Amino acid sequence: MAESNFVDYVKIVCRSGKGGRGSMHMHRAKYAPNGGPDGGDGGRGGHVYLRGNRNYWTLLHLRYDRHIFAGHGGNGGKSGSTGAKGDDKYIDVPCGTVVYNADTGEYICDVKHDGEVVMLLKGGRGGLGNQHFATSTNQAPRYAQPGEPMMEMTVIMELKLLADVGLVGFPNAGKSTLLSSLSSAKPKIANYPFTTMEPSLGIVSYRDNQSFVMADIPGIIEGASEGRGLGLRFLRHIERNSLLLFMVPGDTDDIKKEYEILLNEVSSFNPELMDKQRVLAITKSDLLDDELVEMLSADLPDDLPVVFISAVANKGLDELKDILWTALNSESNKLQAILDDERIVHKNKDLSYLQDELEDEGEDIEFIDEDEIEELDDYEIEDVEE
Repeated sequence: MAESNFVDYVKIVCRSGKGGRGSMHMHRAKYAPNGGPDGGDGGRGGHVYLRGNRNYWTLLHLRYDRHIFAGHGGNGGKSGSTGAKGDDKYIDVPCGTVVYNADTGEYICDVKHDGEVVMLLKGGRGGLGNQHFATSTNQAPRYAQPGEPMMEMTVIMELKLLADVGLVGFPNAGKSTLLSSLSSAKPKIANYPFTTMEPSLGIVSYRDNQSFVMADIPGIIEGASEGRGLGLRFLRHIERNSLLLFMVPGDTDDIKKEYEILLNEVSSFNPELMDKQRVLAITKSDLLDDELVEMLSADLPDDLPVVFISAVANKGLDELKDILWTALNSESNKLQAILDDERIVHKNKDLSYLQDELEDEGEDIEFIDEDEIEELDDYEIEDVEE
């Protein structure tokens, strides 16, 4: 099977640069026999930054670049010359990328906006040259500071897709068919469960050249929040969605029960998702006559909008778009979006599940040889007495 271009989980090694050491140079010239110290400062090591970039929508570009190293600072020189700064490294990531410490599971940051820059690792400061330590009693100090050490961290990056509407349903509920009907997206469509193996995004056109983004994730089955099926791996993508569109086929034996199972899985995965607006779409309604639709409607949930649609027969799609657009632009939804943006709480990773998670994601990262990594302990700061 060909390797997917959709990568939403990577593990990489990042390292900032160490600071350059200060110079112990003594000025010597025939016209200045007692020139004194003129050693310059070392340059600072390069920082490692994360930068949101809307031109990326997966982490594929990082799968083949697993070691991000910033440049080291240059050493100080004579005549008070400061060493060169180490080159900073910018890691471009899609908007919606969450970063964790792979060793501790600790949440580090969340890059949500295009152009947003977050410092991941700080480069070491350059050491001071001997000219800073000259005193009246020690006019020719023959020592200088070493540079500060570099910092190193192995991080896990998870992408949580940013979309307005997230599709939630069992396998073969018609999610991919709906996305292909409403947008130019071309997800795989077939008559067997788990046809969709990776999330898809589509831009849905609306009136007056307006649009909104719809995300399709692999089908959820009962127990997905506990790791069954593909749901657990991709459920995180609906955490970013403003609105959840639940989809249940019209030929289901008990539509309300199936909706409640889906709702329970979403709630079990993240209870905060229950605060999002929800819409229920009964798919494949071209198989239902008016009398059956009326009979089914009597037993459907009454706490959210319900619409009968058929993507194949183009039935109810305009009504669905109207409902989605109204819900997306309601004041309550805008307020919830602000609260989500300002108060979203990220949990640290449970390390007891981390190894299984890495295996599920197909992570086979190989660390570079120890000989290629400089020992951090070699660059500890020395206390300098004035």
